[in-house]
Amino acid sequence: MAELPMGKGVSAGKIASNVQKKITRAQEKVLQKLGKADETKDLAFEEGVINFNKQLVEGTKLQKDLRAYLTAVKAMHESSKHLYECLDDMYESDWYGRKDVDSLFEDSDLLWTDFHQKLVDHALISMDTYLGQFPDIKSRIAKRDRKLVDYDSARHNYAAVNKGKKKEGIKITKPASLLERAAPGWAQGILSAHNVAQTSLSRSQAEEELERAQKVFEEINIDLQEELPSLWNSRVGFYVNTFQSVAGLEEKFHREMGKINQNVNDTLEKLENQDTSSDRTQDANHMLSPGGPPAIPKSPSKLRPMVPPPPKVTPSKDMKQENIINLFGEAATPNISVTSPTQYDAPATANLLDMDLDSLQAATTPAAQTWDSWEATEKVAVTEEAVAETENETAQVTTESTESVEMPESFLFKVKAMHDYNANDSDELELKSGDVVLVLSYESPDDQDEGWLMGVRESDWIQHKVLGKRGVFPENFTQRM
Repeated sequence: MAELPMGKGVSAGKIASNVQKKITRAQEKVLQKLGKADETKDLAFEEGVINFNKQLVEGTKLQKDLRAYLTAVKAMHESSKHLYECLDDMYESDWYGRKDVDSLFEDSDLLWTDFHQKLVDHALISMDTYLGQFPDIKSRIAKRDRKLVDYDSARHNYAAVNKGKKKEGIKITKPASLLERAAPGWAQGILSAHNVAQTSLSRSQAEEELERAQKVFEEINIDLQEELPSLWNSRVGFYVNTFQSVAGLEEKFHREMGKINQNVNDTLEKLENQDTSSDRTQDANHMLSPGGPPAIPKSPSKLRPMVPPPPKVTPSKDMKQENIINLFGEAATPNISVTSPTQYDAPATANLLDMDLDSLQAATTPAAQTWDSWEATEKVAVTEEAVAETENETAQVTTESTESVEMPESFLFKVKAMHDYNANDSDELELKSGDVVLVLSYESPDDQDEGWLMGVRESDWIQHKVLGKRGVFPENFTQRM
């Protein structure tokens, strides 16, 4: 028969003893569950074990979540690093702040690395140390449970031996009378002495086993009675230190990272300003191509608006009228004497055959020199000047339309769409080439973006008399009328 393998220092007797202990414990647990044997109870200790298990579950979850947090920080570090590397690769060497950008990216990488390492040192290592004491205490609690079963078993065995001795004493008296009848007297004395010796030996062994089991149990029980409440109370200080460390490290990290991000933002703004200035200079030296629409400014209220195109050369309505009046006063009626209607010097640059003699006569007659006649003369001059412009028909129709249609209260001036414009957002105005738009003032000046105007198509206003269809449109797609 093959021998069972045994480790160093393990004998067959030791193995047999351990097997016997397991069998005895199993029998005792069965008797306790069946109610045939009482079980030693310690309610304070059982409450301490419940708290210990709860504390272990909470600590394990905290450790798991903290490790997941550190993994996320590491991943965020890598993502941030790749993002900055992408910008660094695209940042051309002759752009503003090239060296500053490189330095800021290095600072960002070092800050992420330092943040992760300090989280490990001040939070994760402390967490691992805190949970490191739980396995040993858990093992000692299990050992205490086993020793309690051994103690209860020894106690029950000792009680059974004492109970059996009393019963055995009663049984011996009866056979003794029988032996006295069947055996010599000397044999009866030997038999009685033997029974007494066996009973005393069993009782002594049971008492010794009980004392030994009680001693072992009480030693481990006393230690745990002191450690479990202390461990339970330590959780408050540990949780406070852990979360304070994480919160403090996060606060410092975000504060320093905010400074780096602000420096990056300032550098990019200066780069954008330089690029915008370059575009403005380029626009001033070059005309837009007549073959296609101009570039659309950036969407209003979403991105930083680009610098608007150079102002149009077409004069405004007020300027046009002022120039026309000056022209009328200087060219049309040079050196005319109101008091001497029949005497005047011939104009140096005008042909008398081309002049409107009726208008001239009305203007030089004292009796007709009233406000109404002067206003009628001015309108004639305005009409003649407008007819000389390229878009004379459009200007004439616009003048008549403005006089006959009531304009909105916020009306400023009119423009004409020179190119089609497809609206990209709900607040933008769709334009077709040739559309006339009534330009309106913004309700709040802060809402206006450079390069964009607010308005409503003249046809929509004439038809509905409401501003529900108003919207914003790029100024450089239109021409002021």
